[in-house]
Amino acid sequence: MIDYAIATTGTGVVAGLGYAPALWVKPAPVLPHCSKKLVPDDAREAEAARWKAAVETVAARLTARAAVASGAAAEVLGATAALATDRGLQRTAIKLISAGSTAEAAMVAAIAQFIAKFEKLGGLMAERVADLGDIRNRAVSELLGLPEPGVPTPESPIILLAEDLAPADTATLDPALIHGIATRLGGPTSHTAIIARQLGIPCVVAAVELAEIADGTMVLIDGAAGTVTFGSEPAEAEAKVQADAKRRRAVQSWQGPGRTQDGTAVEILANVQDGAGARAAAQFPAQGVGLFRTELCFLSAQHEPAVAEQAGIYGEVLAAFPGQKVVFRTLDAGSDKPVPFVAHAREENPALGVRGIRLGHADPGLLQRQLDAIALAATAHGGTTAKVMAPMVATIDEARSFAAACRERRMSPGLMVEVPSVALLADAFLAEVDFLSIGTNDLTQYTMAADRMAPSLAALTDPWQPAVLRLIRLAASAGIRSQKPVGVCGEAAADPLLACILIGLGVSSLSMAPSAVAAVGTQLSTVVLEQCRLAATAVLGCTTALEARSTALDFLS
Repeated sequence: MIDYAIATTGTGVVAGLGYAPALWVKPAPVLPHCSKKLVPDDAREAEAARWKAAVETVAARLTARAAVASGAAAEVLGATAALATDRGLQRTAIKLISAGSTAEAAMVAAIAQFIAKFEKLGGLMAERVADLGDIRNRAVSELLGLPEPGVPTPESPIILLAEDLAPADTATLDPALIHGIATRLGGPTSHTAIIARQLGIPCVVAAVELAEIADGTMVLIDGAAGTVTFGSEPAEAEAKVQADAKRRRAVQSWQGPGRTQDGTAVEILANVQDGAGARAAAQFPAQGVGLFRTELCFLSAQHEPAVAEQAGIYGEVLAAFPGQKVVFRTLDAGSDKPVPFVAHAREENPALGVRGIRLGHADPGLLQRQLDAIALAATAHGGTTAKVMAPMVATIDEARSFAAACRERRMSPGLMVEVPSVALLADAFLAEVDFLSIGTNDLTQYTMAADRMAPSLAALTDPWQPAVLRLIRLAASAGIRSQKPVGVCGEAAADPLLACILIGLGVSSLSMAPSAVAAVGTQLSTVVLEQCRLAATAVLGCTTALEARSTALDFLS
């Protein structure tokens, strides 16, 4: 019997434990290279038609999978299908074929060009590199007459290991057979993490030493601790999994409202992107919407919708949560979320460029019209005071101007805490607005000077980083002093363990993916406020993210 265990550490993105044999996703087929032998002139039109047919087949398969999926999985698959038929990709490939390239080689070369562009853009665009690679592999396999690549369906439970997973692979996983996912690449906001969270599959990403684990090795994955362990004593591993199964059953039965064991109320809210997302979120025990990402309604809009049209779109979210809290975030366009009707200049570093409230510097009417639309929607749906917050605010002047524009329309102004300057001067910012909402994804990115979408930097963009937690404490403490709410609406709020620490730091509300609401609510119901405060104080004394997470587990498990 093996009496030792070896743990590979990555970034835990979906809490839960699984114990089963490891199974690696098999690598994609060898891709063809450009041949010196060109396709004859009279055969190039047929070669282009062959390329188009293969891509349309791939897109059709992805669309069919999206039709039977739901939630984030359906959205991601649909977006990937659209990416496969992108006109820019087609133009690039057809140009290569017109020059004599084979359809297979043109697919490889065209995708390589797009991958280079997306990696340079960074952010969410860089995260789509895995999607592009998946499209390439499926199209080339179709052109070569090979079986469609992907994850094989196991006959018994496994822990799935991979370099990275494409959305088409992750979305079709069966939680009854896939008891855990671990990847060498990826980040906390990758498509793998998003879909695994929806499916409730324990998941660890950016586990760079994962290659040491061979197929068939019994593996214990811990999505909360971010570890993948082999060599565990089987009875001990099984006992841990059974205890986790009991916790999961409790999660499934939780109906809210959010409160600690000693009765301290905690608003547990949902992040939504449009009316359909809000209607889906309303099926979960969320107490409202803490983050309405309005820019995601317009990613394909070629022209700015009129005020009345925007109001109708916003009204769908209000209608899904009648009489409940809904917090609008004004357009966070730019960087990784370009909106077609917004004039985005080419920037060397778009994450630090013109995005969010900074768009108003060049086009003040853009923000004014959006605020008019939100006010119109609020009037049409009960006349309640709309809560509106601005993204990427960095100065008091920006906050003051935004607050005045909101109050002119009888709306309650707030700010996103993404830029460290807002956390550092939180008292002064709260003197201008009614509330703050901490966007931990961007706050972590800017605090640690690390692209939050770069898999190689996942350890730096971990919200457990002590410097990030101290900035959160600054903002939350200012909220307590001013008696104004300070919430968290980043991915950190969806981590049940970290949620307890955030409450201990003084945060008043948590907004997250709807699928995470019950898990966070269940965890909070097992602890008392003083326990959270003591744990938070201990965590603030830590100097590494790993130490902070471990300390929290000691206090709260």
